[in-house]
Amino acid sequence: MKSKIILIISSIIIILLFSVFLWYSISLKSVSKAEENNLIRVEITEGMGVSGIANLLKEKNVIRNATAMKIYAKINNINSLKAGKYDFNNSENTQTIIAHIEKGEIANEEAKITFIEGKNMRWIAKTIAKSTENTEEDVFNLLENEEYINSLIDKYWFITDEIKDDRIYYPLEGYLLPDTYIFENEKVSVEDIFSVILNYTEKFLNEYKEKIENSNLTVHQILTLASLAELEGESTEDRAEIVGVFFNRIAQKIPLGSDVSTYYAFKVDMGERNLTKKELTTENPYNTRGPNMAGKIPVGPICNPSKSAIEATLNYKETDAYYFVADKNKKVYFTKTEKEHNKKIQELKDNDLWFVYE
Repeated sequence: MKSKIILIISSIIIILLFSVFLWYSISLKSVSKAEENNLIRVEITEGMGVSGIANLLKEKNVIRNATAMKIYAKINNINSLKAGKYDFNNSENTQTIIAHIEKGEIANEEAKITFIEGKNMRWIAKTIAKSTENTEEDVFNLLENEEYINSLIDKYWFITDEIKDDRIYYPLEGYLLPDTYIFENEKVSVEDIFSVILNYTEKFLNEYKEKIENSNLTVHQILTLASLAELEGESTEDRAEIVGVFFNRIAQKIPLGSDVSTYYAFKVDMGERNLTKKELTTENPYNTRGPNMAGKIPVGPICNPSKSAIEATLNYKETDAYYFVADKNKKVYFTKTEKEHNKKIQELKDNDLWFVYE
């Protein structure tokens, strides 16, 4: 009987030990699968200690279990974990995470910001806030700083008093050439960010300075037309002809009738919702569908256009078309008359090629 009790107790102990070992092994595994590749930024401060670090990593979803990490560190006599900012991949197991901290493999603190073609200043402000220590309000406050705006007009040949028109929402809209920019770290100021981008914009526009000066357009007008073409077409060829249509309509004192300008006028992002009839017909210096806009372009750019859109504007295609429409696959169709234009729209609707907002 005694031996039977000993056997039962031994079995229980073995099961418990196996259960603990299984829990420990599972707890040290990665949080996510390898293919998910989730990077999580974590700052470990001086004097935090193994326990504090383990709790922080669990809170940030870098590791599965804080207690298991503490046990692992104790068993392996790990106590020299280095402070710093780390980019952890939670598809790695706890042992690997700890090894990164032991070696002090801190994150590259460079701030890499990609500004996408066709995005407006509201999107840019959000992107800067997401990628640096600045807030969206910091961006807008700088744009409202008259002294700062005047300093840019003094510094850059392509920035003029046109951006000081009080009807313009954001003075530098259209002037921030989209690209990927790298800054020293996340502490970079909005002013320094804009300085780097404007220097790049200047370098690009310098290539076309003579052409611009010999045209009948100001840089502000070129960027405004380019911003419309950016959002209305996708290829350089389509954009060049779209600008040609705009010039035809301007010459005949016909409203440009560009929906993208109306969206911007009412600060509605494309794809967010359909515009109302009232919005389409409301007077606004950006709304080319509204009253008193016959033969006029918006008061300023409605997004930050790409090099392609700017080049398409500078080298626009002469055309006999006065209308264009794009299908849901972004193919653009050009027509000469309103009758042809309406017929094309109906054709697109009949063939399920008309874009409808969900």
